[in-house]
Amino acid sequence: MTTAGTAPETAARSGSAAARQHSLREHNLELVARAVFEGPEPLSRAGVAASTGLARATVSTLVDQLVAAGLVRELPAVTGGRAGRPAVPLVPARRTVVGLGLEVNVDYLGVRALDLTGEVVAERVLPGSFHDSDPAAVLGRLGELAREVSHEVTAAGMTVAGGRLALPGLVDPRAGLLQVAPNLGWSSLEPVPLLGLDLDVRVANEAKLAALAELAGGSDVAAPDSFVFVSGDVGIGAAIVVDRRLFLGERGWNGEIGHVVVDPAGPRCSCGAFGCLEQYAGKEAMMRAAGLPPDAPLTDLVARLRAGDAELTAGRALGSALADFVNLIDIGTIVLGGAYTDLLPWLRVDVEAALGERVLAAPFVELQVRAAQAGPHAALTGGAREVLAQVLADPSAWV
Repeated sequence: MTTAGTAPETAARSGSAAARQHSLREHNLELVARAVFEGPEPLSRAGVAASTGLARATVSTLVDQLVAAGLVRELPAVTGGRAGRPAVPLVPARRTVVGLGLEVNVDYLGVRALDLTGEVVAERVLPGSFHDSDPAAVLGRLGELAREVSHEVTAAGMTVAGGRLALPGLVDPRAGLLQVAPNLGWSSLEPVPLLGLDLDVRVANEAKLAALAELAGGSDVAAPDSFVFVSGDVGIGAAIVVDRRLFLGERGWNGEIGHVVVDPAGPRCSCGAFGCLEQYAGKEAMMRAAGLPPDAPLTDLVARLRAGDAELTAGRALGSALADFVNLIDIGTIVLGGAYTDLLPWLRVDVEAALGERVLAAPFVELQVRAAQAGPHAALTGGAREVLAQVLADPSAWV
């Protein structure tokens, strides 16, 4: 006989059991989804069961749910030459769920949509000059571009999972604040509401998102497990990757290599200091040194360098700042992205010479300087991938 005093206890026990069962299902869904998404080759249900340790019947049920949710798709069955049912390889679904990467940079606005396979399914990039700009106007225009991309993909039957907004400055992602972006002339700003989007959008630093895009690969050259990623544009940002994870420091504000002082007696920087690296190796500085307008396209500078009509002197300053980084953090692989990817043939000798001269450990380790592989506007890719990583971390929300 159940008394009035024991009924709540029974209900609590039943509720706890149900909660544990629900949590177990969520955990197993994530395990199965990760096995499909992160495997070196497509796995069958049996392969997923073997890699996760889950029962084959459980895996089959969870895979069916992921397929129905549009997160996983089945390839045509293949026979392995053995008796039994043919194996059905499982891969990420195409053009079902997408993430948006958004970016404000000094000379462009961009929006890129990626699906779960990493394919770019829609994109808008708008060149411009956004020095000392009005954040409400600029972010409002970026919001319009994001709506265009969202409408394009939803009209094609896809669902937008959210967005990441890349900004070139000190970003507090937990509070959703931009503390300062010297080259934009922005400070103490909550940028997401100014986009005017009915989406879950979070803010992040541009260089860190670009490093995540590099880490994700997508080319024949695999990213190293640990590296310093340097995003060279009008501003210069960096991100530190250790054992395939971003090192963020106390507040996530590390990597501001563009404001390392190269010469205290040098020109005044937009941050207020004198002789920062950006005044020597930023894109506009390199354009001026080559006799080109600061807002000239990078292709003009490359053409002059190829023709021998200009000389790139930024390598020594860049190498000097990078040497300080390597001495401090003990990571010997440097990946140059942004404008530096195309300019590396003319930067390499001076950068490597400065590293060899100034890095204390240079005689004992191999220091590598390599071009980024993530492609143009890598922060857009990194931002979209971060959204999709959240989908993968909680696939039960889509089932």
